[in-house]
Amino acid sequence: MKNNKLFKVFSVSLSLLGLLVLFSSFIPKDTIEKPKTKQPNIIYILADDLGIGDLSIYNENSKIQTPHLDQMAKEGMRFTDAHTSSAVCTPTRYGILTGRYNWRTPLKEFVTWGNSPSLIQNNRLTVAQLLKNQGYKTANIGKWHLGLNWSMKNNSPEFNHYSERSDRLNFKDIDYSQPLKFGPLDMGFDYSFMISASLNMPPYVYLENDKATMLPTDKTERNRKIYPFSSWIKGDIADDFKHEEVLPKIVDKSISFIKENANKDQPFFMYIPLPSPHNPVLPIAPWKGQSEIGSPYADFVMMIDDLMGTIFETLKAQGIDDNTLVVFTSDNGFATTNDLKTLRQKKHSPSYVYSGYKGSYLEGGHRVPFLVKWPGKIKPNSISVATICTTDFMATCADIVDYEFKDNEAEDSFSMLPLLTNEGTYLRDATIHHDKYGVFAIRKGDWKLVMAPNSGIMASGKTKIHKDVHSEALLYNLKEDIKEKNNVADQYPEKVKELKTILIKQIRDGRSTPGKIQENDAIPGEWPQAAFAFEN
Repeated sequence: MKNNKLFKVFSVSLSLLGLLVLFSSFIPKDTIEKPKTKQPNIIYILADDLGIGDLSIYNENSKIQTPHLDQMAKEGMRFTDAHTSSAVCTPTRYGILTGRYNWRTPLKEFVTWGNSPSLIQNNRLTVAQLLKNQGYKTANIGKWHLGLNWSMKNNSPEFNHYSERSDRLNFKDIDYSQPLKFGPLDMGFDYSFMISASLNMPPYVYLENDKATMLPTDKTERNRKIYPFSSWIKGDIADDFKHEEVLPKIVDKSISFIKENANKDQPFFMYIPLPSPHNPVLPIAPWKGQSEIGSPYADFVMMIDDLMGTIFETLKAQGIDDNTLVVFTSDNGFATTNDLKTLRQKKHSPSYVYSGYKGSYLEGGHRVPFLVKWPGKIKPNSISVATICTTDFMATCADIVDYEFKDNEAEDSFSMLPLLTNEGTYLRDATIHHDKYGVFAIRKGDWKLVMAPNSGIMASGKTKIHKDVHSEALLYNLKEDIKEKNNVADQYPEKVKELKTILIKQIRDGRSTPGKIQENDAIPGEWPQAAFAFEN
Protein backbone atom coordinates (compact mmCIF):
# COMPACT_ATOMS: atom_id res chain seq x y z
CA MET A 1 0.00 0.00 0.00
CA LYS A 2 2.76 2.37 0.96
CA ASN A 3 4.63 1.59 -2.30
CA ASN A 4 1.48 2.31 -4.37
CA LYS A 5 1.24 5.82 -2.84
CA LEU A 6 4.89 6.50 -3.61
CA PHE A 7 4.36 5.29 -7.17
CA LYS A 8 1.38 7.64 -7.65
CA VAL A 9 3.36 10.66 -6.30
CA PHE A 10 6.27 9.78 -8.57
CA SER A 11 3.94 9.46 -11.59
CA VAL A 12 2.33 12.87 -10.92
CA SER A 13 5.78 14.48 -10.55
CA LEU A 14 6.92 13.06 -13.88
CA SER A 15 3.74 14.30 -15.55
CA LEU A 16 4.23 17.83 -14.19
CA LEU A 17 7.85 17.80 -15.27
CA GLY A 18 6.81 16.73 -18.76
CA LEU A 19 4.29 19.57 -18.97
CA LEU A 20 6.94 22.09 -17.89
CA VAL A 21 9.32 20.85 -20.56
CA LEU A 22 6.54 20.98 -23.17
CA PHE A 23 5.46 24.54 -22.31
CA SER A 24 9.04 25.81 -22.09
CA SER A 25 9.59 24.76 -25.68
CA PHE A 26 6.98 27.35 -26.76
CA ILE A 27 8.66 30.24 -24.89
CA PRO A 28 10.80 32.39 -27.23
CA LYS A 29 14.47 31.95 -26.36
CA ASP A 30 15.13 35.71 -26.26
CA THR A 31 12.62 36.12 -23.42
CA ILE A 32 14.44 33.73 -21.11
CA GLU A 33 16.66 35.77 -18.79
CA LYS A 34 20.20 34.51 -18.55
CA PRO A 35 22.29 35.14 -15.44
CA LYS A 36 24.28 38.33 -15.97
CA THR A 37 28.05 38.28 -15.69
CA LYS A 38 29.23 41.14 -13.51
CA GLN A 39 31.25 43.72 -15.41
CA PRO A 40 34.84 44.07 -14.19
CA ASN A 41 35.91 46.80 -11.82
CA ILE A 42 38.24 49.18 -13.65
CA ILE A 43 41.13 51.11 -12.06
CA TYR A 44 43.28 53.54 -14.04
CA ILE A 45 46.41 54.72 -12.20
CA LEU A 46 48.30 57.60 -13.77
CA ALA A 47 51.76 58.52 -12.46
CA ASP A 48 53.04 62.06 -13.04
CA ASP A 49 56.38 62.52 -14.89
CA LEU A 50 57.49 58.91 -14.44
CA GLY A 51 60.00 57.89 -17.11
CA ILE A 52 59.78 54.54 -18.87
CA GLY A 53 63.31 53.78 -17.64
CA ASP A 54 62.31 54.33 -14.00
CA LEU A 55 60.64 50.91 -13.79
CA SER A 56 63.07 48.04 -13.47
CA ILE A 57 60.80 45.79 -15.56
CA TYR A 58 61.54 48.07 -18.54
CA ASN A 59 65.15 48.98 -17.82
CA GLU A 60 67.63 46.17 -17.28
CA ASN A 61 70.17 48.76 -16.10
CA SER A 62 67.81 50.63 -13.80
CA LYS A 63 69.26 51.84 -10.53
CA ILE A 64 65.73 52.02 -9.09
CA GLN A 65 63.97 48.78 -8.14
CA THR A 66 60.16 48.63 -8.50
CA PRO A 67 59.18 45.09 -7.40
CA HIS A 68 55.44 45.67 -7.05
CA LEU A 69 55.00 47.20 -10.50
CA ASP A 70 57.33 44.56 -11.93
CA GLN A 71 55.05 41.91 -10.41
CA MET A 72 52.01 43.62 -11.94
CA ALA A 73 53.69 43.29 -15.34
CA LYS A 74 54.36 39.62 -14.72
CA GLU A 75 50.74 39.02 -13.78
CA GLY A 76 49.44 40.86 -16.86
CA MET A 77 50.61 42.61 -20.01
CA ARG A 78 53.48 45.03 -20.55
CA PHE A 79 53.32 47.39 -23.52
CA THR A 80 56.68 48.45 -24.95
CA ASP A 81 55.41 51.01 -27.49
CA ALA A 82 52.81 52.96 -25.48
CA HIS A 83 52.48 56.72 -25.91
CA THR A 84 50.75 59.60 -24.23
CA SER A 85 48.82 61.94 -26.50
CA SER A 86 51.06 64.81 -25.36
CA ALA A 87 54.48 65.26 -23.80
CA VAL A 88 52.97 67.25 -20.90
CA CYS A 89 50.33 66.42 -18.36
CA THR A 90 47.11 68.43 -18.84
CA PRO A 91 46.69 67.45 -22.50
CA THR A 92 47.30 63.77 -21.76
CA ARG A 93 44.70 63.80 -18.98
CA TYR A 94 42.18 65.35 -21.33
CA GLY A 95 42.80 62.55 -23.85
CA ILE A 96 42.43 59.80 -21.24
CA LEU A 97 39.09 61.05 -19.96
CA THR A 98 37.58 62.03 -23.34
CA GLY A 99 39.22 59.76 -25.91
CA ARG A 100 40.02 62.88 -27.95
CA TYR A 101 43.32 64.52 -28.85
CA ASN A 102 43.98 67.54 -26.63
CA TRP A 103 44.97 69.89 -29.47
CA ARG A 104 41.40 69.84 -30.74
CA THR A 105 40.60 72.11 -27.77
CA PRO A 106 41.72 75.75 -27.32
CA LEU A 107 44.76 74.45 -25.38
CA LYS A 108 47.31 74.34 -28.21
CA GLU A 109 50.43 74.22 -26.02
CA PHE A 110 51.56 73.90 -22.38
CA VAL A 111 49.12 73.16 -19.54
CA THR A 112 46.31 74.59 -17.46
CA TRP A 113 46.83 75.97 -13.95
CA GLY A 114 45.18 75.57 -10.57
CA ASN A 115 43.10 78.67 -11.29
CA SER A 116 42.25 77.83 -14.93
CA PRO A 117 38.65 77.24 -16.06
CA SER A 118 37.65 73.73 -17.12
CA LEU A 119 39.22 72.41 -20.32
CA ILE A 120 36.52 69.72 -20.60
CA GLN A 121 33.29 71.30 -21.79
CA ASN A 122 29.90 70.39 -20.32
CA ASN A 123 28.69 68.69 -23.52
CA ARG A 124 31.70 66.36 -23.80
CA LEU A 125 31.22 62.69 -22.87
CA THR A 126 33.87 61.40 -20.49
CA VAL A 127 34.83 57.82 -19.72
CA ALA A 128 33.43 58.35 -16.21
CA GLN A 129 30.02 59.37 -17.54
CA LEU A 130 30.06 56.50 -20.02
CA LEU A 131 30.69 53.95 -17.29
CA LYS A 132 28.28 55.59 -14.86
CA ASN A 133 25.56 55.34 -17.51
CA GLN A 134 26.37 51.63 -17.73
CA GLY A 135 25.85 51.10 -13.99
CA TYR A 136 29.30 51.79 -12.56
CA LYS A 137 30.10 53.60 -9.32
CA THR A 138 32.77 56.12 -10.33
CA ALA A 139 35.53 57.90 -8.41
CA ASN A 140 38.27 60.44 -9.13
CA ILE A 141 41.02 60.46 -6.50
CA GLY A 142 44.23 62.42 -7.08
CA LYS A 143 45.63 65.26 -9.15
CA TRP A 144 43.07 66.83 -11.51
CA HIS A 145 44.95 69.44 -13.58
CA LEU A 146 42.25 69.93 -16.19
CA GLY A 147 40.92 73.28 -15.03
CA LEU A 148 37.91 73.89 -12.78
CA ASN A 149 35.07 76.39 -12.82
CA TRP A 150 35.48 77.92 -9.37
CA SER A 151 32.78 79.95 -7.63
CA MET A 152 33.77 83.61 -7.66
CA LYS A 153 33.39 86.45 -5.15
CA ASN A 154 31.43 89.64 -5.67
CA ASN A 155 30.15 88.80 -9.13
CA SER A 156 33.68 88.50 -10.48
CA PRO A 157 33.90 87.24 -14.07
CA GLU A 158 33.23 83.53 -14.55
CA PHE A 159 34.12 81.43 -17.57
CA ASN A 160 32.28 78.41 -18.89
CA HIS A 161 35.43 76.73 -20.16
CA TYR A 162 39.09 77.28 -20.95
CA SER A 163 40.11 79.45 -23.90
CA GLU A 164 43.13 81.50 -24.89
CA ARG A 165 41.39 84.61 -23.56
CA SER A 166 40.30 83.10 -20.28
CA ASP A 167 43.10 80.79 -19.25
CA ARG A 168 43.34 81.90 -15.60
CA LEU A 169 41.15 83.40 -12.89
CA ASN A 170 42.37 85.78 -10.20
CA PHE A 171 43.10 83.84 -7.01
CA LYS A 172 41.83 86.73 -4.90
CA ASP A 173 38.42 86.44 -6.56
CA ILE A 174 37.92 82.71 -5.94
CA ASP A 175 35.34 81.89 -3.26
CA TYR A 176 36.69 78.72 -1.66
CA SER A 177 33.69 78.52 0.70
CA GLN A 178 31.38 77.65 -2.19
CA PRO A 179 31.31 74.45 -4.25
CA LEU A 180 32.71 74.35 -7.76
CA LYS A 181 30.41 75.55 -10.52
CA PHE A 182 31.69 72.78 -12.79
CA GLY A 183 33.99 69.95 -11.80
CA PRO A 184 34.39 66.14 -11.73
CA LEU A 185 30.91 65.53 -10.27
CA ASP A 186 29.49 67.19 -13.39
CA MET A 187 31.55 64.91 -15.64
CA GLY A 188 30.28 61.56 -14.42
CA PHE A 189 32.17 60.99 -11.17
CA ASP A 190 30.07 59.95 -8.15
CA TYR A 191 32.91 60.71 -5.75
CA SER A 192 35.92 62.98 -6.00
CA PHE A 193 38.88 63.76 -3.76
CA MET A 194 41.59 65.80 -5.42
CA ILE A 195 44.03 68.64 -5.69
CA SER A 196 43.30 71.11 -8.48
CA ALA A 197 46.61 70.87 -10.38
CA SER A 198 50.23 69.81 -9.90
CA LEU A 199 51.61 69.65 -6.38
CA ASN A 200 53.75 72.73 -7.09
CA MET A 201 50.78 74.85 -8.23
CA PRO A 202 48.38 76.77 -5.98
CA PRO A 203 45.81 76.69 -4.57
CA TYR A 204 46.97 74.16 -2.00
CA VAL A 205 43.61 72.82 -0.86
CA TYR A 206 41.91 69.45 -0.96
CA LEU A 207 38.61 69.32 -2.81
CA GLU A 208 36.20 66.59 -1.76
CA ASN A 209 33.05 66.28 -3.84
CA ASP A 210 33.66 69.70 -5.41
CA LYS A 211 34.17 71.61 -2.16
CA ALA A 212 37.30 72.54 -0.22
CA THR A 213 37.81 70.39 2.88
CA MET A 214 39.27 73.44 4.61
CA LEU A 215 39.51 77.08 3.54
CA PRO A 216 42.97 78.48 2.79
CA THR A 217 44.00 80.94 5.47
CA ASP A 218 47.68 81.43 4.68
CA LYS A 219 50.17 81.65 1.81
CA THR A 220 53.06 79.23 1.40
CA GLU A 221 56.52 80.21 0.17
CA ARG A 222 58.91 78.21 -1.99
CA ASN A 223 62.30 77.52 -0.46
CA ARG A 224 64.90 75.94 -2.72
CA LYS A 225 67.53 75.95 0.03
CA ILE A 226 65.51 73.45 2.07
CA TYR A 227 64.06 71.53 -0.88
CA PRO A 228 66.38 71.96 -3.90
CA PHE A 229 64.15 69.79 -6.11
CA SER A 230 60.98 70.25 -4.14
CA SER A 231 59.95 73.86 -4.34
CA TRP A 232 56.51 75.12 -5.22
CA ILE A 233 54.87 78.33 -6.37
CA LYS A 234 53.82 80.79 -3.70
CA GLY A 235 50.06 80.65 -3.13
CA ASP A 236 47.00 80.06 -0.97
CA ILE A 237 47.23 77.08 1.40
CA ALA A 238 44.83 75.46 3.88
CA ASP A 239 45.86 74.22 7.33
CA ASP A 240 45.10 70.58 6.46
CA PHE A 241 47.38 70.64 3.40
CA LYS A 242 50.92 69.32 3.81
CA HIS A 243 52.78 68.72 0.56
CA GLU A 244 54.58 65.59 1.75
CA GLU A 245 51.29 64.03 2.90
CA VAL A 246 49.41 64.37 -0.39
CA LEU A 247 50.56 61.14 -2.08
CA PRO A 248 49.92 58.89 0.97
CA LYS A 249 46.54 60.54 1.50
CA ILE A 250 45.48 59.88 -2.09
CA VAL A 251 46.47 56.22 -1.74
CA ASP A 252 44.61 55.96 1.60
CA LYS A 253 41.48 57.45 0.05
CA SER A 254 41.78 55.03 -2.87
CA ILE A 255 42.08 52.03 -0.55
CA SER A 256 39.06 53.21 1.46
CA PHE A 257 36.98 53.49 -1.70
CA ILE A 258 37.98 49.97 -2.77
CA LYS A 259 37.03 48.51 0.61
CA GLU A 260 33.70 50.34 0.68
CA ASN A 261 32.72 49.19 -2.80
CA ALA A 262 34.25 45.73 -3.08
CA ASN A 263 31.92 42.78 -3.67
CA LYS A 264 28.84 44.91 -4.25
CA ASP A 265 26.48 44.21 -7.13
CA GLN A 266 27.56 47.48 -8.72
CA PRO A 267 31.02 47.47 -10.35
CA PHE A 268 33.27 50.49 -9.82
CA PHE A 269 35.60 52.64 -11.90
CA MET A 270 38.47 54.51 -10.24
CA TYR A 271 40.61 57.15 -11.92
CA ILE A 272 43.68 57.63 -9.70
CA PRO A 273 45.97 60.35 -11.11
CA LEU A 274 48.96 60.44 -8.76
CA PRO A 275 50.72 63.77 -8.07
CA SER A 276 54.14 62.11 -8.19
CA PRO A 277 57.01 61.79 -8.98
CA HIS A 278 56.39 65.31 -10.35
CA ASN A 279 58.17 67.88 -8.24
CA PRO A 280 58.09 68.68 -5.38
CA VAL A 281 60.05 65.48 -4.79
CA LEU A 282 59.10 64.58 -1.22
CA PRO A 283 59.84 61.00 -0.15
CA ILE A 284 59.02 60.38 3.48
CA ALA A 285 59.97 57.66 5.98
CA PRO A 286 60.41 54.74 5.58
CA TRP A 287 61.40 55.39 1.95
CA LYS A 288 63.51 58.50 2.42
CA GLY A 289 67.19 57.73 1.91
CA GLN A 290 66.58 54.10 0.92
CA SER A 291 67.62 54.12 -2.74
CA GLU A 292 71.01 52.66 -3.61
CA ILE A 293 72.02 55.77 -5.56
CA GLY A 294 71.21 58.28 -2.81
CA SER A 295 68.71 60.22 -4.90
CA PRO A 296 65.49 61.71 -3.44
CA TYR A 297 63.87 61.10 -6.82
CA ALA A 298 64.80 57.41 -6.68
CA ASP A 299 63.41 57.28 -3.13
CA PHE A 300 60.19 58.85 -4.40
CA VAL A 301 59.78 56.29 -7.19
CA MET A 302 60.35 53.49 -4.67
CA MET A 303 57.70 55.07 -2.45
CA ILE A 304 55.22 55.08 -5.36
CA ASP A 305 55.96 51.44 -6.12
CA ASP A 306 55.44 50.41 -2.51
CA LEU A 307 52.16 52.34 -2.23
CA MET A 308 50.94 50.74 -5.46
CA GLY A 309 51.70 47.42 -3.81
CA THR A 310 49.27 48.29 -1.01
CA ILE A 311 46.54 48.94 -3.56
CA PHE A 312 47.21 45.61 -5.29
CA GLU A 313 47.19 43.77 -1.94
CA THR A 314 43.89 45.44 -1.02
CA LEU A 315 42.27 44.11 -4.19
CA LYS A 316 43.43 40.60 -3.32
CA ALA A 317 42.42 40.89 0.34
CA GLN A 318 38.93 42.00 -0.69
CA GLY A 319 38.64 39.05 -3.05
CA ILE A 320 38.06 41.16 -6.16
CA ASP A 321 41.45 40.92 -7.85
CA ASP A 322 40.16 38.34 -10.36
CA ASN A 323 37.42 40.67 -11.58
CA THR A 324 39.36 43.93 -11.67
CA LEU A 325 41.15 45.44 -14.64
CA VAL A 326 44.05 47.62 -13.51
CA VAL A 327 46.03 50.00 -15.74
CA PHE A 328 49.24 51.70 -14.62
CA THR A 329 50.96 54.30 -16.78
CA SER A 330 52.46 57.81 -16.76
CA ASP A 331 51.21 61.11 -18.19
CA ASN A 332 54.49 61.83 -20.05
CA GLY A 333 58.21 61.20 -19.81
CA PHE A 334 60.69 62.07 -17.06
CA ALA A 335 61.03 65.75 -16.11
CA THR A 336 64.60 67.05 -16.21
CA THR A 337 63.90 69.26 -13.18
CA ASN A 338 63.94 66.12 -11.01
CA ASP A 339 67.72 66.00 -10.49
CA LEU A 340 68.72 64.61 -13.88
CA LYS A 341 72.36 65.47 -13.17
CA THR A 342 72.60 63.07 -10.20
CA LEU A 343 70.75 60.31 -12.04
CA ARG A 344 73.19 60.56 -14.94
CA GLN A 345 76.14 60.46 -12.58
CA LYS A 346 74.72 57.27 -11.05
CA LYS A 347 74.21 55.73 -14.52
CA HIS A 348 70.42 55.71 -14.27
CA SER A 349 68.57 56.60 -17.49
CA PRO A 350 64.92 57.60 -16.79
CA SER A 351 64.18 57.63 -20.54
CA TYR A 352 65.86 54.23 -20.98
CA VAL A 353 67.33 54.02 -24.53
CA TYR A 354 65.23 56.86 -25.93
CA SER A 355 66.19 60.48 -26.57
CA GLY A 356 64.34 63.37 -25.00
CA TYR A 357 62.39 63.98 -21.82
CA LYS A 358 59.09 65.49 -20.72
CA GLY A 359 57.87 68.13 -23.16
CA SER A 360 59.72 66.77 -26.19
CA TYR A 361 58.43 65.34 -29.45
CA LEU A 362 61.31 62.84 -29.18
CA GLU A 363 60.39 59.38 -27.86
CA GLY A 364 61.49 60.06 -24.29
CA GLY A 365 58.87 62.78 -24.03
CA HIS A 366 55.85 60.58 -24.64
CA ARG A 367 56.82 56.87 -24.70
CA VAL A 368 55.76 55.66 -21.27
CA PRO A 369 55.43 52.55 -19.13
CA PHE A 370 52.02 50.94 -19.66
CA LEU A 371 50.96 47.90 -17.64
CA VAL A 372 47.57 46.17 -17.64
CA LYS A 373 46.46 43.38 -15.32
CA TRP A 374 43.17 41.49 -15.65
CA PRO A 375 43.34 37.94 -14.28
CA GLY A 376 41.62 35.36 -16.43
CA LYS A 377 41.43 37.72 -19.40
CA ILE A 378 45.05 38.73 -19.96
CA LYS A 379 47.69 36.05 -20.27
CA PRO A 380 50.28 36.48 -17.48
CA ASN A 381 53.74 37.77 -18.35
CA SER A 382 52.67 38.82 -21.84
CA ILE A 383 54.24 41.62 -23.88
CA SER A 384 52.65 43.73 -26.59
CA VAL A 385 54.74 45.61 -29.14
CA ALA A 386 51.69 47.35 -30.65
CA THR A 387 51.84 51.15 -30.86
CA ILE A 388 49.07 52.37 -28.55
CA CYS A 389 47.99 55.77 -27.22
CA THR A 390 46.52 56.78 -23.87
CA THR A 391 43.44 58.12 -25.69
CA ASP A 392 42.57 54.47 -26.36
CA PHE A 393 41.36 53.86 -22.81
CA MET A 394 37.87 55.25 -23.44
CA ALA A 395 37.15 53.02 -26.44
CA THR A 396 38.49 50.04 -24.49
CA CYS A 397 35.99 50.70 -21.70
CA ALA A 398 33.20 51.17 -24.24
CA ASP A 399 34.12 47.82 -25.78
CA ILE A 400 34.01 46.12 -22.38
CA VAL A 401 30.50 47.40 -21.60
CA ASP A 402 29.27 47.12 -25.22
CA TYR A 403 28.66 50.85 -25.76
CA GLU A 404 28.62 52.31 -29.27
CA PHE A 405 29.93 55.87 -29.63
CA LYS A 406 28.07 58.70 -31.28
CA ASP A 407 29.97 60.62 -33.96
CA ASN A 408 30.98 63.39 -31.53
CA GLU A 409 32.38 61.07 -28.85
CA ALA A 410 35.89 59.62 -28.36
CA GLU A 411 37.00 60.75 -31.82
CA ASP A 412 40.60 59.55 -31.34
CA SER A 413 40.13 56.39 -29.29
CA PHE A 414 40.65 52.80 -30.50
CA SER A 415 39.79 49.80 -28.34
CA MET A 416 42.76 47.91 -26.95
CA LEU A 417 40.57 44.99 -25.90
CA PRO A 418 41.71 42.86 -28.87
CA LEU A 419 45.31 43.29 -27.69
CA LEU A 420 44.44 42.45 -24.09
CA THR A 421 42.41 39.33 -24.84
CA ASN A 422 44.14 38.29 -28.07
CA GLU A 423 40.76 38.27 -29.82
CA GLY A 424 39.89 40.51 -32.74
CA THR A 425 41.88 43.30 -34.39
CA TYR A 426 43.31 46.51 -32.94
CA LEU A 427 42.42 49.19 -35.48
CA ARG A 428 44.82 52.07 -34.76
CA ASP A 429 46.87 52.74 -37.90
CA ALA A 430 48.69 55.95 -36.96
CA THR A 431 49.35 57.91 -33.77
CA ILE A 432 49.74 61.67 -33.46
CA HIS A 433 52.24 63.05 -30.94
CA HIS A 434 52.29 66.60 -29.55
CA ASP A 435 55.05 68.39 -27.66
CA LYS A 436 54.73 71.08 -25.00
CA TYR A 437 55.01 73.87 -27.56
CA GLY A 438 52.32 72.36 -29.77
CA VAL A 439 54.63 70.86 -32.41
CA PHE A 440 53.11 67.87 -34.24
CA ALA A 441 54.58 64.46 -34.99
CA ILE A 442 52.94 61.38 -36.45
CA ARG A 443 53.92 57.74 -36.12
CA LYS A 444 53.02 54.87 -38.43
CA GLY A 445 54.85 51.60 -38.23
CA ASP A 446 58.59 52.16 -37.99
CA TRP A 447 58.32 55.72 -39.32
CA LYS A 448 57.92 58.96 -37.41
CA LEU A 449 57.48 62.39 -39.00
CA VAL A 450 57.90 65.63 -37.05
CA MET A 451 56.17 68.49 -38.87
CA ALA A 452 57.40 72.07 -38.74
CA PRO A 453 59.54 71.70 -35.60
CA ASN A 454 60.10 75.47 -35.49
CA SER A 455 56.38 76.26 -35.52
CA GLY A 456 56.19 76.01 -31.74
CA ILE A 457 56.22 79.44 -30.15
CA MET A 458 57.43 80.18 -26.63
CA ALA A 459 54.98 81.76 -24.19
CA SER A 460 56.43 85.21 -24.99
CA GLY A 461 55.13 84.81 -28.52
CA LYS A 462 58.49 85.90 -29.91
CA THR A 463 61.21 83.37 -29.20
CA LYS A 464 61.36 80.36 -31.51
CA ILE A 465 62.53 77.01 -30.20
CA HIS A 466 64.61 74.22 -31.75
CA LYS A 467 67.12 76.71 -33.19
CA ASP A 468 69.39 73.86 -34.21
CA VAL A 469 66.68 72.37 -36.45
CA HIS A 470 66.63 73.82 -39.96
CA SER A 471 64.43 71.32 -41.75
CA GLU A 472 60.71 71.87 -42.23
CA ALA A 473 60.21 68.16 -41.53
CA LEU A 474 62.11 65.51 -39.58
CA LEU A 475 61.73 61.88 -40.57
CA TYR A 476 63.06 59.04 -38.45
CA ASN A 477 63.07 55.29 -38.95
CA LEU A 478 62.72 54.11 -35.36
CA LYS A 479 63.61 50.53 -36.21
CA GLU A 480 67.04 51.60 -37.38
CA ASP A 481 67.43 54.82 -35.37
CA ILE A 482 65.66 54.56 -32.02
CA LYS A 483 67.58 57.56 -30.66
CA GLU A 484 66.29 59.78 -33.50
CA LYS A 485 69.68 61.10 -34.53
CA ASN A 486 69.40 60.79 -38.32
CA ASN A 487 66.86 62.87 -40.22
CA VAL A 488 66.16 60.97 -43.45
CA ALA A 489 63.43 63.23 -44.84
CA ASP A 490 65.49 64.07 -47.93
CA GLN A 491 66.09 60.39 -48.71
CA TYR A 492 62.42 59.38 -48.40
CA PRO A 493 60.25 62.23 -49.77
CA GLU A 494 57.37 59.83 -50.56
CA LYS A 495 57.26 58.67 -46.93
CA VAL A 496 57.20 62.32 -45.79
CA LYS A 497 54.32 62.98 -48.18
CA GLU A 498 52.41 59.90 -47.01
CA LEU A 499 52.66 60.70 -43.31
CA LYS A 500 51.99 64.40 -43.82
CA THR A 501 48.84 63.59 -45.78
CA ILE A 502 47.53 61.36 -42.97
CA LEU A 503 48.38 63.98 -40.35
CA ILE A 504 46.64 66.77 -42.26
CA LYS A 505 43.53 64.67 -42.79
CA GLN A 506 43.25 63.70 -39.14
CA ILE A 507 43.74 67.30 -38.02
CA ARG A 508 41.18 68.70 -40.45
CA ASP A 509 38.60 65.91 -40.06
CA GLY A 510 38.26 66.49 -36.32
CA ARG A 511 38.82 62.78 -35.74
CA SER A 512 41.17 59.88 -36.44
CA THR A 513 38.55 57.14 -36.00
CA PRO A 514 36.03 56.26 -38.71
CA GLY A 515 32.89 58.39 -38.63
CA LYS A 516 31.32 61.67 -39.56
CA ILE A 517 33.72 64.63 -39.84
CA GLN A 518 33.76 66.76 -36.69
CA GLU A 519 34.81 70.32 -35.92
CA ASN A 520 37.81 71.09 -33.74
CA ASP A 521 36.96 73.57 -30.99
CA ALA A 522 36.83 77.19 -32.11
CA ILE A 523 39.72 79.45 -31.10
CA PRO A 524 39.93 83.26 -31.27
CA GLY A 525 43.45 83.46 -32.71
CA GLU A 526 45.74 81.69 -35.14
CA TRP A 527 47.11 78.17 -34.86
CA PRO A 528 50.68 78.49 -36.16
CA GLN A 529 51.74 74.96 -35.21
CA ALA A 530 49.11 73.52 -37.57
CA ALA A 531 49.52 76.07 -40.36
CA PHE A 532 50.88 73.33 -42.67
CA ALA A 533 47.49 71.59 -42.46
CA PHE A 534 45.53 74.55 -43.76
CA GLU A 535 47.72 75.73 -46.61
CA ASN A 536 46.03 76.11 -50.00
